[in-house]
Amino acid sequence: MQNTLAHLKRGERGVITDVSSIHIPLKLLEMGCLPGNLVKLVQLAPFKDPMYLNINGTHLAIRKETAIHILINKI
Repeated sequence: MQNTLAHLKRGERGVITDVSSIHIPLKLLEMGCLPGNLVKLVQLAPFKDPMYLNINGTHLAIRKETAIHILINKI
């Protein structure tokens, strides 16, 4: 089983390996959500959605339904 952004726990980091799903908005790719970039889960909202991430110094909030399509390798 592959790890996805949705599997990260608060404070964990990983490297994005694949963002080829059609469920990932182009806007996320333009904001740096690309293979090879380092990602860290900073905070979760009260009901664990959305997720507040730091991707190579850029802060993003994404929904879990999108995060499950972004594959990572945990560090």
